[in-house]
Amino acid sequence: MTHTVLVTGVSRHIGARVASVLAADPDIGRVIGVDTVPPPSLARGGAGVALGRTEFVRVDLRSPDIARVIAAADVDTVVHMSLVTAPSKNAGRSSMKEHNLIGTMQLLAACQRSATVRRVVVRSTTAVYGSSSHDPAVFTEEAEPVEVASSGYAKDATEVEAYVRGFARRRPDVSVSTLRFVNFMGPGVDSPLTRYFSQPVVPTVLGFDPRLQFVHEDDGVEVLRRMALEDHPGTFNVTGEGVLLLSQCVRRSGRPAVPVPSLTFRMLGDLARGLGRVDFSPEQLALMVYGRAVDAGRLAVELDWRPKFSTATAFDDFLHSRGMFAGTPLSVIDWMSTVLGGGVRR
Repeated sequence: MTHTVLVTGVSRHIGARVASVLAADPDIGRVIGVDTVPPPSLARGGAGVALGRTEFVRVDLRSPDIARVIAAADVDTVVHMSLVTAPSKNAGRSSMKEHNLIGTMQLLAACQRSATVRRVVVRSTTAVYGSSSHDPAVFTEEAEPVEVASSGYAKDATEVEAYVRGFARRRPDVSVSTLRFVNFMGPGVDSPLTRYFSQPVVPTVLGFDPRLQFVHEDDGVEVLRRMALEDHPGTFNVTGEGVLLLSQCVRRSGRPAVPVPSLTFRMLGDLARGLGRVDFSPEQLALMVYGRAVDAGRLAVELDWRPKFSTATAFDDFLHSRGMFAGTPLSVIDWMSTVLGGGVRR
């Protein structure tokens, strides 16, 4: 029986959903959710995922306080969902890196010293494989990236995974699972990629039509729930079945695509990021040029489970939730006027 589960990153949508489903399980004694800010559902007048009997504790993972929380509650399972995927407009990249790396180091150090922790589950990303013109058709978990990430979330995740492997060597008695997720899709997901597809006009890189994969939030949460309750040590890719080309995604959205040179795409990304619209990070730009596809066969065998949503149906559910199927395409001038706040006129 799993007695006490600690979930990090519960102020974010997926982390809150994981804490919620675990709290609804009568076989789990306690669920403790930690983050630097309260989840929206606990904020005054806020809306969000109902956390049920989850006990929220405000903790910055970069501080030693997380060790005291684990020790005081006799935590036996840790689900680490707190990796930041994009820098906030106010905090910036340096704060994101500190949170991801120092926060993970402090958490794993606390787990290493704990006499009660028996299972650790870490959310990672398929961005660790990178995106380049020399990539294999499909990445398996054993594959090494052709080009090692040198910046951003992909670099952070690569270093976090190295810390996790070191922890697993030092504590062989702990079941350690690393889950490499493709991009989440679904009604509640707010990410750089969902904001990218929600633009009135979608810029693409001229001459490229990358392959993309998505995992529906329901399937992602179910995988995390299973991993929190069962011992499945190892590294696993997590994705919905199949792939979509970027051109197919844009057509499904009802938005017009505007093919532009890669340099212009980067400039538009910088503009949109400055306005707080979309974050076109370096790894995002590479994904929009070369794409990426991974194999999740190991997970299917390990859990004897298949996702309910394919890549295509996960993306369609996201579109339906935003009312985007029937959207009326706008002209490029209309889009530029929207982005620049009326600065471009006919």
